[in-house]
Amino acid sequence: MYDFHTHTLLSDGGLLPAELLRRMQVLGYSVVGITDHVDASNILETLQSLERVSKSAENMGIRLIRGVEITHVPPSEIPELALYAKNNGAEIVVVHGESPVEPVMPGTNHAAVSCPHVDILAHPGLITKEDASLAEKHNIALEITARGGHNRTNGHVARIADKTGCLLVVDSDTHQPGDLMSARDREIIASGAGIPDKILNNLLSAEENEFCHRFT
Repeated sequence: MYDFHTHTLLSDGGLLPAELLRRMQVLGYSVVGITDHVDASNILETLQSLERVSKSAENMGIRLIRGVEITHVPPSEIPELALYAKNNGAEIVVVHGESPVEPVMPGTNHAAVSCPHVDILAHPGLITKEDASLAEKHNIALEITARGGHNRTNGHVARIADKTGCLLVVDSDTHQPGDLMSARDREIIASGAGIPDKILNNLLSAEENEFCHRFT
C-alpha cells in the first residue's frame, strides 16, 4: 500500500516521523510520503528533518518519500515555493487544495495544477473541469482523501477525474494514529467516492497506480 499525504510533529501531527513509519509498517505500507505543512518559513528545516529519518525508514523496509504540503499561502507564491522545495530535496510537493471546510484562498487549485513542480493537489474540493484538465496535462494527481470534512467532495473529485483522465491517489491526510487506514478502510474510501471496481485494485496498489511509478 501507499500513502503520500501524512503529517507528524514537524507540523500539526501527533507522532514523531519514526513512530508514524513504524505504525504504517505494521499496517502493511511500503511507500509513505511525509508531507508536513509548510510555508516560506519552514520548508528547509522540514526537509532537513526528514532526511535525518531516512535511515529509519530504510531499516523498516519503507520507501520514504520526503515531501511538503504547501498550505494556505497566496496562490502567487505557490510556483516559487514548490520549486524551492524541490531544489532542497523534496521528492514530492503537495498543495493544500480548496477544501470546503477551510478558508483556502480562491485560485489555489489553479495555481497548483499550473505548476510543473507540484505533484499532488490535496482535497481539491469542487475543482473545475478546466483545472482538472490542467492537472492531467501536468501529470498532477488529484487526491481522494479520508480526512473528515475534506472528504465531502470526494465524489465530485472522482467524477471530474474520470471525465478528464487525470491521475488519482487515495491518501489518509493522517494527523493522529487513529487516522491511519487499513487496507479495508482504503477500499471503503475509494468505493464510497464512486471509483469503479474494475480500476479499484490498480488505484490502491503501490505497484499498479500510475502515479506511484515515478517513485519506484
